[in-house]
Amino acid sequence: QVQVVESGGGLVQPGGSLRLSCAVPGNIFSRYAMGWYRQAPGKQRELVATFLRGGGTVYADFAKGRFIISRDNAKNTVYLQMSSLKPEDTAVYYCNANYGILNYWGQGTQVTVSS
Repeated sequence: QVQVVESGGGLVQPGGSLRLSCAVPGNIFSRYAMGWYRQAPGKQRELVATFLRGGGTVYADFAKGRFIISRDNAKNTVYLQMSSLKPEDTAVYYCNANYGILNYWGQGTQVTVSS
């Protein structure tokens, strides 16, 4: 079983910032497309942002201009920097490693945006 370990969630006020981290084994990090998804209560899981295996990134419309996905290849870690957070960003955020039909998920980290 591949370990996908997320951290960095928590409670933040509207307009605040938060950075999520996700660490995976090196053989996964170098070959798989790494990304972030989220799932709010009563809603389907949705893409937030992801690196593509061929290079480049994709962001959901709601994430553009507010969230930044980045990676540290030396640490086999991908990050999601979230700024200007809104109450509607409240969700469980999941890290994903994808290679075709293969998907590995983290356990999720709760992000709550509330005053």
